[in-house]
Amino acid sequence: MNFPVQTDQFVDNQKLASKTWEQCLSIIKDQVSTLSFKTWFLPVIPVSINGNELTVQVPSQFFYDWLEEHYNTLLHNTIAAVVGENSRLFYIVTSEENLPPNQESTDNDFISTGTELVRTQPFTPHVSLRTENLQSIKSNFNPRYTFENFIKGDCNQLARAAALAVANNPGGTSFNPLVLYGGTGLGKTHLMHALGNHAAANGKAKRIAYLSSEKFTVDFVEAIQGDKVQEFSSFYRSMDLLVVDDIQFFAGKEKTQDNFFHTFNALYQHGKQIVLSSDVPPKELRGLDERLISRFQCGLTADIQPPDLETRIAILQKKSEENSLELPSDVLEFIAVNVKNNIRELEGCLISLFARASLENREIGVDLAKDVLRVIVNDLRTPISIDQIQKVVCSYFDIPVDLLRAKTRRHEVVIARQTAMFLAKDLTNSSLKTIGLHFGGRDHSTVIHACQAIEEFQKTDNNFKQQVDQIRRKIELNE
Repeated sequence: MNFPVQTDQFVDNQKLASKTWEQCLSIIKDQVSTLSFKTWFLPVIPVSINGNELTVQVPSQFFYDWLEEHYNTLLHNTIAAVVGENSRLFYIVTSEENLPPNQESTDNDFISTGTELVRTQPFTPHVSLRTENLQSIKSNFNPRYTFENFIKGDCNQLARAAALAVANNPGGTSFNPLVLYGGTGLGKTHLMHALGNHAAANGKAKRIAYLSSEKFTVDFVEAIQGDKVQEFSSFYRSMDLLVVDDIQFFAGKEKTQDNFFHTFNALYQHGKQIVLSSDVPPKELRGLDERLISRFQCGLTADIQPPDLETRIAILQKKSEENSLELPSDVLEFIAVNVKNNIRELEGCLISLFARASLENREIGVDLAKDVLRVIVNDLRTPISIDQIQKVVCSYFDIPVDLLRAKTRRHEVVIARQTAMFLAKDLTNSSLKTIGLHFGGRDHSTVIHACQAIEEFQKTDNNFKQQVDQIRRKIELNE
C-alpha cells in the first residue's frame, strides 16, 4: 500500500509546470477566439512536468473530450513549440461524475497521452509507507474549491458556517464530528475541500487527509492483503484532520466499519477533527453498525438543501465571472428557473452553453440556452416577467400599460394595477421592492395593500376571481 507525500522537489516541479503552461497559453491565446480561450484553456490547471511530458488537470470528462476533439492539433503543436519535439501531453480528469451514463466508472482517473485515452493511476509521486515519510502529507484537496467561491444561501448557511468554524479551529469546537448531508451535486464536496484548503493554508492543522469511504475501503483491503493493517491504521490515526466523503458506502463492509470505528475513536479521544459527508442524515444510514451511527451523531449534523432561485442565479453569475464571461440576466434566469436541484447540472449547462456558442459562433441568448437545456430538462419553462404580466393585464382591461405606472386613481386603473401587482407577487420571484419599482416607483407597502385587496375581492366576488384566473392562464400560456 502506498501513501502520497509532498516534497520540495514536487513543489518546484509544479512551479515549472505552471510556467510552462503560461508559455503555452500565450501562444494559444492568439490562435483561438476570446470566448474559446476563456472557456476551454483558462480552466486547465498545470500539474507537473517530467522531461518532455506535461501533465495538466481538467474539470470533467466532457471537458477532456472537447479539447481532444477540437483542439488536439493546436495543443500538440503548442506543446512541441514550448517543451520540444516528441513532447507528450497528459490529462488528469478530476471528476468522473460527468461521465456519460453508459460509460463504466472506475476508481482510476482518466489520463490522455494526446492520441488515446488510457486508464492509469492519478499523477502524484508515491513512496512506501515509512515513519519518516509521514511528516508532510499531500492531502488531495482541490485548490479550486474555497469558501470564497462557495455561494452562500439559506439552503446551506448552517453547513457553510459550521465548516468555516471547524476550518479555523479543527478539533476545538463542539462540531466534532461535523457531518454534512444532502443530495447529489449540492456542494458537500466543495465545502469539504474548502475546509481542508482553509485549514492547511492558515496552518490550523499540519496533518490532513481527504478521501472517500470507497478509497478507505480499498486501502484497507490492500493493507490486509499486504499484511500492513497496523501501518494502515497508524497512518489514518495520526491525522490532525480527517475528511471522509460519502460515508454511506461503508454499508455492508463490516471489517472496514470496525477499523473505521477504532480510527474514529482514536482521533476523537485525542481531540482531532473528523469531517464526514453523506447523502442522508446519520440516523437514516442503512447497513452501518449502530455504534458507528451513534458516533456520527455526537457532533453537529448540518444539511444542505437544493438552492433557491436567487442562489442558483448567484451561482451561475459566480461561475461566469470565474471564466471571465458575462451572461445576459435573462439567460441566467432562464437556466436557473429550469435547473433546480443540482448545482453540478447548473455548471454543466454553462459549459455546454459556452461550447455551443464557441463551436457555432452564436451569440449567447435565451434561444441558444433553450437549445442547450432541451437535452437536459424535459419541461422547459420561460421565466415570467413583470413586464409580461403588465401587458397581459392591460390587454384584458383594455387600458394602456403606461397608466399602471401613473398616479391616476381612476377605479378601472387601480383595479388593473392591483391585479398586476398581485399576479407579479404570485407568479415571479421578485421582491416587493422590485415589484413596486415596476409600477412607477411605489413602495413595498403599496404592493402589500394591493395583494391583500385583490385576495379579499376574490373572496367576495366570484366573477372577479374567474377574471383573475383567466388572466393568470393567459400569462402562464404566454398568450
